[in-house]
Amino acid sequence: MIKGFFRLPHVQNEPIKQYAPNSAERAELQDKYDELWSSERDIPMYINGAPERTGKTERVRPPHDHQHNVGHYHMGDRSHVQAAIDAALKARSQWASMSWEQRASIFLKAADLLAGPYRAEVNAATMIAQSKTAFQTEIDAACELIDFLRFNVKYMAEIYAEQPNSMPGVWNRIEYRPLEGFVFAVTPFNFTAISGNLPASAALMGNVVVWKPSLYQVYSADVVMRVFIEAGLPPGVINMIMTDPAETAQIVLSHPEFAGIHFTGSTAVFKSIWKTIGENIHLYRSYPRIVGETGGKDYVWMHSSADARQVAVALVRGAFEYQGQKCSAASRAYIPQNRWEEVKKELGTMLSDIKMGSPRDFSNFVTAVIHEGAFDKIVSYIEYARQDKDSEIIFGGTYDKSVGYFIEPTVILTRNPKTKTMVEEIFGPVLTIYVYKDEDWETSLDLVNETSEYALTGAIFSKDRYIIEIATNKLVDSAGNFYINDKPTGAVVDQQPFGGARGSGTNDKAGSKLNLLRWVSARSIKETFVPPTDYTYPFMK
Repeated sequence: MIKGFFRLPHVQNEPIKQYAPNSAERAELQDKYDELWSSERDIPMYINGAPERTGKTERVRPPHDHQHNVGHYHMGDRSHVQAAIDAALKARSQWASMSWEQRASIFLKAADLLAGPYRAEVNAATMIAQSKTAFQTEIDAACELIDFLRFNVKYMAEIYAEQPNSMPGVWNRIEYRPLEGFVFAVTPFNFTAISGNLPASAALMGNVVVWKPSLYQVYSADVVMRVFIEAGLPPGVINMIMTDPAETAQIVLSHPEFAGIHFTGSTAVFKSIWKTIGENIHLYRSYPRIVGETGGKDYVWMHSSADARQVAVALVRGAFEYQGQKCSAASRAYIPQNRWEEVKKELGTMLSDIKMGSPRDFSNFVTAVIHEGAFDKIVSYIEYARQDKDSEIIFGGTYDKSVGYFIEPTVILTRNPKTKTMVEEIFGPVLTIYVYKDEDWETSLDLVNETSEYALTGAIFSKDRYIIEIATNKLVDSAGNFYINDKPTGAVVDQQPFGGARGSGTNDKAGSKLNLLRWVSARSIKETFVPPTDYTYPFMK
């Protein structure tokens, strides 16, 4: 029972550690990396608050050294999916009725644990199993996840405080109930922060969750789950399973108590899930909430008034940080003819300086792509461009998977703005550039808008404010996150809420109240203090 209107601790974005040479945080992270690298972890599922081991294990292979073994995880079967659902539904009543400040305390404590004693561990785990550099890991596994947890608590309090007006003699109020049933969280390999946030944001609002992380991210997901448990998350509220994706979806999406899905992954998979939900709609107690962030074919557009070096930096960082394995990564660019040689020169200088290798070497800018399947797919696009009469590989184009899944940052120059590498999502370190005629700058904006099925992120560069306004208006539907004179990656919680439309998802904006509102079902309550005793109205007299 609530006994006060509680004021939350001040919330601000977690400061980013720089891991400079000779710094204490650098030494701590390197030590933790070496400790994990030289040991083998046994990673269970977590059902009803307890570790679940099956004995059917799969190796955890660092993408930058795929012969090395840092542990194994336990694969479950149909029975574990059902057990996770049962545990969630058993926990639902007590968790949903828990006072909001108690739920808030759990996730605020989880944020502090990640900011302090678990920071090096969650970062090192992400570096090893997802092949992220120290800085890319820091802004993801530490800072962004901490920000999600803290700001979501702030958003929850703000949502609960939003109440309707009341007239004399009547008290109106809104109760923000959790959904009736369980939420299914499906998370990707590329961001530890997303992996933690998707189940946590739904749980914070009083929901119970079955969480299926990517099998290529379970190494760091295990750290996140242990943090949740240490923070006081009750058994059954979030259940983490490692099971066959198709079999899991079949069981979950046919369950009468399925209440919603929180998804980040491929557009094709999300469409398949949506279709299955539609076919099963007669089975459910309520209409499920469907929240998804999917693919991207993100662009950088340059006007002739822009600075060539600034554009080149945006392209290098936007396209090649984390090997282009971001939904927001720059994958296509449009450069005016009269500035192309400058941009090309700057690009060449920067790319010639980039080092590629293990994330343990902090001087490396690029590491390995996530697994062999991704490697082969990305390479197929490079080889397509190599054979395409309208395309030319001007930088990079080499690759080697003998030790790790390494692909050199690759830049393709094309004469065909609708070539395959300009249209399809590649999800790797490949950037395709189309050079447009200077006088066609305005129609090139139409090309940007119409080329891709996606609408996640995009960036424009110009020093001319009239041009900026025209481009902003013409590209209004082309990106859910739109950047002016900046790269199209790096959204920050509470600063640039993230999500896109079209083929990129439902645009429910992780990192804002909009997302949390999807995990509640509002009940309007009207209380009349002195009810009438006469059914007639004055007009009847």
